[in-house]
Amino acid sequence: MKKSFWAGLLMVALLAGCASGVKLDDVPVEDKTATSSSGATSQGIGDGQNSVAGVLTDKSVGGTGPAGVAHVVFFDYDSFVVRAEARPVIESHARFLQANKQRKANLEGHTDERGGREYNLALGQKRAEAVRQALTLLGVSDAQMEAVSYGKEKPAAQGASEADYAKNRRVEIRY
Repeated sequence: MKKSFWAGLLMVALLAGCASGVKLDDVPVEDKTATSSSGATSQGIGDGQNSVAGVLTDKSVGGTGPAGVAHVVFFDYDSFVVRAEARPVIESHARFLQANKQRKANLEGHTDERGGREYNLALGQKRAEAVRQALTLLGVSDAQMEAVSYGKEKPAAQGASEADYAKNRRVEIRY
């Protein structure tokens, strides 16, 4: 209990230290995904388009790391809440980092092109910090992780469709 309290307190201090003049809610945005009766998820934005899967298994993104595990975690529009479907991926990376104490992970936060530069940098940082916090709560040392934001500067997909935007709202885990 004591360890999780101090980890939580450290996260609050880190987030407060990274504060900018850009206003993002201090509380994570409510998870806007809903499961339909058919089992498909759709986002609470747009015209009910299907969301992109919560993880990407392209190994070229993350370099070396846990074998057969995704290296990208996706987020909903204007949100830094880690989706439930990404938890197994984060747990796999936590096990890998705990077993390989010498390894370090860069958590790279990204956003879609909507919003201003400063806002997107702040949102990308909050996304990276959310993944970092999840890994910390699973026992990964802070010294093994670095959370950075690229905002909208490095899109994974070009285009202005909701599908393209969804691919860009992500955190990439690189070793």
